[in-house]
Amino acid sequence: MKNKVRDKRVEQGWTQEQLSEIVGVSRQTIISLENGKYNASLILAHKLAQAFECYIEDLFIFEGDENI
Repeated sequence: MKNKVRDKRVEQGWTQEQLSEIVGVSRQTIISLENGKYNASLILAHKLAQAFECYIEDLFIFEGDENI
């Protein structure tokens, strides 16, 4: 699943550390998420959307060929 977390974070002028503190996860989780090595849980996706004041669908792109 692709995401726009890095783009949104940069738009806000936040570091990975700042975003991790805002949503309550480790910096490593943010790094893995931005690199596409980790898919966010629904709770984390919701927290990210709240932090960026957008919809979850604005952050995550479901490509259709993924196992669900």
